[in-house]
Amino acid sequence: MVSFLEDRPKNMGAGQNVISDAKSVLNMSITVTVSAQKPPAPPGYIPISRKKLLQNLEINAGGRINAWVDSMRASSPTHIKSTPSLTDDQSSWNLQHPSALEMFEQIIDASKGKQIVMFLDYDGTLSPIVEDPDRAFMSKKMRKTVRKLAKCFPTAIVSGRCRDKVYKFVKLAELYYAGSHGMDIKGPEKRSKSNKDTESVLFQPASEFLPMIDEVYKQLVETTKSTPGAKVENNKFCLSVHFRCVDEKKWTELAQQVRSVLKEYPKLRLTQGRKVLEIRPTIKWDKGKALEFLLESLGFANCTDVFPVYIGDDRTDEDAFKILRDRGQGFGILVSKFPKDTSASYSLQEPDEVMDFLRRLVEWKQLSVRAQSRM
Repeated sequence: MVSFLEDRPKNMGAGQNVISDAKSVLNMSITVTVSAQKPPAPPGYIPISRKKLLQNLEINAGGRINAWVDSMRASSPTHIKSTPSLTDDQSSWNLQHPSALEMFEQIIDASKGKQIVMFLDYDGTLSPIVEDPDRAFMSKKMRKTVRKLAKCFPTAIVSGRCRDKVYKFVKLAELYYAGSHGMDIKGPEKRSKSNKDTESVLFQPASEFLPMIDEVYKQLVETTKSTPGAKVENNKFCLSVHFRCVDEKKWTELAQQVRSVLKEYPKLRLTQGRKVLEIRPTIKWDKGKALEFLLESLGFANCTDVFPVYIGDDRTDEDAFKILRDRGQGFGILVSKFPKDTSASYSLQEPDEVMDFLRRLVEWKQLSVRAQSRM
């Protein structure tokens, strides 16, 4: 097992060790049960329960392919039409999940006296959703903002993408990266006395599944090549089948192709994101567990003075939102222009609003530091 030897960032205060044994953290994380209460749904809004969605996506339960396709449509908010009914529903939803920008002062008040720790999804949060997942580039302004953020608060990128690919997009060595839905975690690189880079944090709880993932990847590439627009992405410890560029008339065909491969692999499970089917090992690990693991490695396992903030736009981010709601610490922010069933407390509409929110956090922190220096 890998031990954590990362020093706690200076702005987090002294007196707490960060060294954590990965095995004990893994056991701690796996035994956590999520029993968070969701906020009530707004009137007229029909939520799609995650449990029902996953039941629809069961690989070996003999479910109808149509259920898969229905779930694929449910993940595509662009199907929602602008109608008076939607306007009413969205207004009600916004009351339940107000804008994090409009509620910024209240958020800051709740965080006073506590250490803010930032967790950020990548696609749809720091970068716009694009047709070609290989071109989901972060803007220079966003990168500059995230760099400043990391100087003020411990910051982690938590993505379904391969960790190396996310790093190539973000290009900031001072961050924590949790790729493959948290199954591949790496901490900031530190310089040793010999001036060589060292990896102080590295944790991969699904390493044994690598051969299987590679095998399934090759099969899916071969099986889906007859479906125009389908793209299979190897995220190292999980796979993504993108159907954003697939004609909706071909979704049933694509679902049948994916199922024909996965039915031979009971140790893999299927979940759904925005215009993407996610294939992951059946271990009890997700973005929520990754969040807890990172808090533990930073020395915040049982602290009451920590304030985690998680910003994400996808169904897989709900695992982290639920963990925060269950802990009663910090909050989640959902990035979405449309009403969704969520455990997040606040909302932002798009990456530009995320950048504005992060900038305000940085400005607030800088002003606080200056005010304290004058005392």
